[in-house]
Amino acid sequence: MSVKIPNRAEAFELLREFNKNESLIKHALSVEAAMRHFAELYNEDVEKWGIIGLVHDIDYEMYPDQHCVKARDILEGANWPEEFIHAVQSHGYGICIDVEPVETMEKVLFTIDELTGLIAATCFLRPSKSILDLELKSVKKKWKQKSFAAGVNRDVIEQGAERLGMALDKVIEETIKGMQKAAEEIGLKGEL
Repeated sequence: MSVKIPNRAEAFELLREFNKNESLIKHALSVEAAMRHFAELYNEDVEKWGIIGLVHDIDYEMYPDQHCVKARDILEGANWPEEFIHAVQSHGYGICIDVEPVETMEKVLFTIDELTGLIAATCFLRPSKSILDLELKSVKKKWKQKSFAAGVNRDVIEQGAERLGMALDKVIEETIKGMQKAAEEIGLKGEL
């Protein structure tokens, strides 16, 4: 069977096959939206970046102890290209796998994965419960509170920003902008 470039509908169907938890689906949609936004910034293939963002945690719900490792089996089983598989695996570099993010797309995914979680958590505490009026300063304030969203690995985000050669503030701002484009789908439209 030959390698197949997946379309978004196929990617979403595959994600749903391996993930039933709605908060994981919303996280996948958040990362997809941010990846699409960064692809536009870098003048890259928006569809490809989005699909990789969408399925980046494909194995997380069913195989949490083999996260990023089982992704290869799942995506190879669906005849996905090696480039997509490597990108998905590389977002867990230094955490659960030794596949290093090398391409810009991989570095962005590595950087924003954890960040989308911090941004979403920040939104839930806002009076509006919305990402549409979220500003950098609110995220930065929560960033400093290590007990807030304690599961978010801030070191990974900082390392990622460094790999990208982008200021942390800029990474946060652009991730917010990307997520704002999917506010409704990711449950962060709030009361605006």
